[in-house]
Amino acid sequence: MPSDVPAARQAVRVLAYLAAQAGPSPAAAVAQGLGLPRSTVYHLLSVLVDEGFVTHLPEEHRYGLGTASLALGSAYARQAPLARLARPVVARLVETTGESAHLAVLNGREVLYLVEQRAPRRPTLVTDVDVRLPAHLTASGRAVLAGLPAAQVRALFPSAAAFADRTGVGPQSLSALRDVLRGVRRRGWAEEDGEVTPGLASVAQAAVDHTGLPVAGIALTFWSDDAPPARRAELAAAVGHAAAEVSRRLGVRRPQ
Repeated sequence: MPSDVPAARQAVRVLAYLAAQAGPSPAAAVAQGLGLPRSTVYHLLSVLVDEGFVTHLPEEHRYGLGTASLALGSAYARQAPLARLARPVVARLVETTGESAHLAVLNGREVLYLVEQRAPRRPTLVTDVDVRLPAHLTASGRAVLAGLPAAQVRALFPSAAAFADRTGVGPQSLSALRDVLRGVRRRGWAEEDGEVTPGLASVAQAAVDHTGLPVAGIALTFWSDDAPPARRAELAAAVGHAAAEVSRRLGVRRPQ
């Protein structure tokens, strides 16, 4: 019924808000964050709890995502729509630039590669579908991390032990990572040079969902010596167009 549409939209907003938090949230915080009356939020949360999409933690007076939300996430992973939507975009990126390209998603403190497209006669890469690498060292991971709330980044990297090392280069503390991510936001795209594989560099940008949060990083990888600053900026622009196209395919009207 048409009268049910606003309530459905509000319920989706509540779920999206809870999903974006580092942990369970009080109902008052949900109401304030969404600009909704507390009575409305309590009603929505009650329905979502009854349906299993939200869990109520009574001792903490907080709400978090429930098992039904987990089931939706698992179904999404099984159907792999992100990889399907992005694969032709990544293929065109390779054709237009002549460099190898890939798409990766954040998985804890790592990135998981979902799409890999190699360009002919280009360097051999350590990345491949289902390969995981430290997010803070990869261009794809940095592109995604730069778009996350600071509290979420801090939760992912709580101590020096969280910073894996591959080549002896790259941030090894939260403050150093924050400096890197500030550079990503200032420049508009992420990069790494020799931090994953000596002699190779990458540039990346993030595809976003309808909330503006990053869902995946799209990157190009190339020989460091083959790409002076002007060439890297050119490749970063091409990656940006690809990321915007993936965002559009995900339903974003005006990709960030």
